Amino acid sequence: MSQVQSIPKKKKRLRLLHFYPDLLNLYGDYGNILAIQRRAEWRGIEVEIDNLDLNSPLDLNIKDYDIAFIGGGQDRQQVKVADDFLARKEKIAEAVNDGLVILAICGGYQLLGKYYESSEGEQIPGLGILDVETQAQGRKSKEKQKRLIGNLSAKLKKPLKIQDYLQEKLDFILYRDSIYACDTLVGFENHSGETYIHASEEIGALAEVIQGNGNNLVDKQEGVLYKNIFGTYLHGSLLPKNPHLVDELIFRALDRRGEQLSAEEWLSLDDSFELQAHKKALSLR
Repeated sequence: MSQVQSIPKKKKRLRLLHFYPDLLNLYGDYGNILAIQRRAEWRGIEVEIDNLDLNSPLDLNIKDYDIAFIGGGQDRQQVKVADDFLARKEKIAEAVNDGLVILAICGGYQLLGKYYESSEGEQIPGLGILDVETQAQGRKSKEKQKRLIGNLSAKLKKPLKIQDYLQEKLDFILYRDSIYACDTLVGFENHSGETYIHASEEIGALAEVIQGNGNNLVDKQEGVLYKNIFGTYLHGSLLPKNPHLVDELIFRALDRRGEQLSAEEWLSLDDSFELQAHKKALSLR
């Protein structure tokens, strides 16, 4: 009688594209790449990281990637990448419509919108994928021009998809004691532009400010959520301080592929230290 051989389980793999790492990398934003890589690998998911720079081919098929990261930069760096970014608009828009998961911080967030206005009044055109616009601080709020800087905490406007998934799958006590019960985000902001969202059923703020400034000095909203795009002003680095958001990006990337981890696999990490750090960051002033 022949022996049936078991077929080895195919290892999950994600591809991550890092936009302009040499130019858009303020305040330790590379830590976000490391957080995605580590939390995926700790669950047996291999992560392949490619960099996109000014010399990368314009026909690069961006929708072949699972996650994209666009960091922040100073005005001169944003000006430097703006033309190249615009030249990739069609490929980026195609990827967004295909469900690509994108985390865009500060300058990256602004460049996905309609335009970014510098302190000198120059308008740097964005991709217009996000229905947002960024003006030099003070033009709309009528405040004296200043930088919006400091610790920022905010409450999510609605649950993350991974939170809904795990609430359905887990015993309440297991869920309550996990990092996924967090409905807050923490980080550090430092920007001179004020971003305004033209909210609709498709696009809205990611979170509501508890402490700090967020998008602007008018509406106390932070970040944006559109399709699988997460835009935010949170540096710090953002993801190491918010592991539930790291896992949301991974969750959405796997979901787009028609794959998913079990509830037990999501809970396989001991996040007690991360949870304590997150709660401590909420108390910072």
